[in-house]
Amino acid sequence: METLQGKVALVTGGLGTLGRAQARKLNKEGATVVILDRPELEDAQTLARSLGENVRFLGCDLNDLATSERVIRQEAETSGGIDILINNAALIINKPFQEFSLEEYEDQIRVNSSAAFAAVRGCADLMTRKGAGKIVNFASITLNGQWEGYVPYVASKGAMVGLTKSLARELGPHGINVNAVSPGAIVSQAEDRVFADRLQEYNDWILTRQCLKKRIQPEDVAELVFFLVSPASDMISGQIFAIDGGW
Repeated sequence: METLQGKVALVTGGLGTLGRAQARKLNKEGATVVILDRPELEDAQTLARSLGENVRFLGCDLNDLATSERVIRQEAETSGGIDILINNAALIINKPFQEFSLEEYEDQIRVNSSAAFAAVRGCADLMTRKGAGKIVNFASITLNGQWEGYVPYVASKGAMVGLTKSLARELGPHGINVNAVSPGAIVSQAEDRVFADRLQEYNDWILTRQCLKKRIQPEDVAELVFFLVSPASDMISGQIFAIDGGW
C-alpha cells in the first residue's frame, strides 16, 4: 500500500525545481498533491498534471498574506483538510548588502517566512480537529554564516528556524509534527538564474566545501521531505534536518 494513501499535501512554490520533485514523490506515495504557486505562471495547470495523476495547481500570490491564508483555508475546507503542508516557496537574490532596497528585504521576508505563517494558519484548524498533521518548513545552509550576498534571504531562513521550533511546541499537543529541512546547494533553475555568469566557478566552489563530492539533486531533498511526512517520523518534531553533502 502507498504510504500516503488518502492524504492531501499542499506544496507552496510547487512549480519550482524543488517543489516539482516533492510533488512527484508525495504523489507517487499516494498523496493527492495541491501545488500552490503564482497565478500568472504560464501552463501551470498542464505542468502540475504532468507531475502525477492526482496533482493539481492552485494559483495564489504569497506576497498577499491575507489572501494566501484565505485561499489555503478554503482549500483545506474543500478537500476535507490538508494533512501535509510543505512551506517550500522562496525568493532568493544574490548581491551585496548595500545594494538591497528596503522593499527587496521585505519581499524576501514576506515570501520566505511570513507566508509560511499564513499557510499554517490556513491549515492548522482542520489539522487540530483531526488531531494529526505534518508540516515541513524550509531553512537553509546559508545560516552557517559562510555565504555572502544573501542578507535578506538568510534573515528570512533564520525566521523559519524560529517558526519551526515554536510551532512544534504549540501544535504538538494537537498531534501535529513541525520540522524543517535545511538544504545545501541544490542543482536547480534558481541556481542557474542566480549564477548564470559564473555557474562552473560556483559548482567547483560548492564541491570543494562538501564532504561528498557530488551535487545534491532535488530528488534527494524530496526523499527527506517524504520521510518527515511519513509515519516513520511520527515521534520527531521541532527538528532541523541538514541535507548539504556534509558541509
